[in-house]
Amino acid sequence: MAAIECRALRKDYRRGDEVIHTLMDVDLSIDAGGFVALMGPSGSGKTTLLNLLAGIDRPTAGSIAVDGTEITRLGRGALAAWRSGTVGYVFQLYNLVPVLTAYENVELPLLLHPLTRAERHRRVSEALELVGLAARHSHLPRQLSGGQEQRVAIARAIVTRPRLLLADEPTGDLDRESAAQVMDLLARLNRELGQTIVMVTHDPATALRALRTVHLEKGSIVDATVRAEAAP
Repeated sequence: MAAIECRALRKDYRRGDEVIHTLMDVDLSIDAGGFVALMGPSGSGKTTLLNLLAGIDRPTAGSIAVDGTEITRLGRGALAAWRSGTVGYVFQLYNLVPVLTAYENVELPLLLHPLTRAERHRRVSEALELVGLAARHSHLPRQLSGGQEQRVAIARAIVTRPRLLLADEPTGDLDRESAAQVMDLLARLNRELGQTIVMVTHDPATALRALRTVHLEKGSIVDATVRAEAAP
């Protein structure tokens, strides 16, 4: 069953009198429980596509359906509500609030949901335990390593139990050991919890951890590779 269906997706930007065609007639289907890596040179449209899937940006033309909901037809308020309940987003540079603890950073998205304080505590504790940082719950971001900050960011992204996890260069700012730990975590989320993951990366070794790699060039999909299993 497809979790994501993109049809004839196009995204244009204007720069003065010039029209920049960032994505052109992209068709893409991603199965529920899939793990897809988006690759391509800078400017190929990878992050633009990720932001369209997240409902952060809107396409110029075409449609995006996630679990049967055509998000391109949703109004601003409905789209925000859909995004809050459906999408977890992992940023390259973590985007943690520096004055909040790891626990408080992970709790933030739950404040938008009608949950009791006890339920929020249970979900945050479970998420931090899952990423291996339960013992660091009271640490501020500056007291954590880069890899630990990214794992807090992943805990924040999954604490709402989203159906879709999107990651933009999740290992791009990490050393090799920390990057491997983050990819081990993403692979575990996909393998053990059935989390659907779409990840942008420039690193071929990181892409091999996904089950499928989609290559973009100049706003179009030029190649797609499916693997029987991800690299360890």
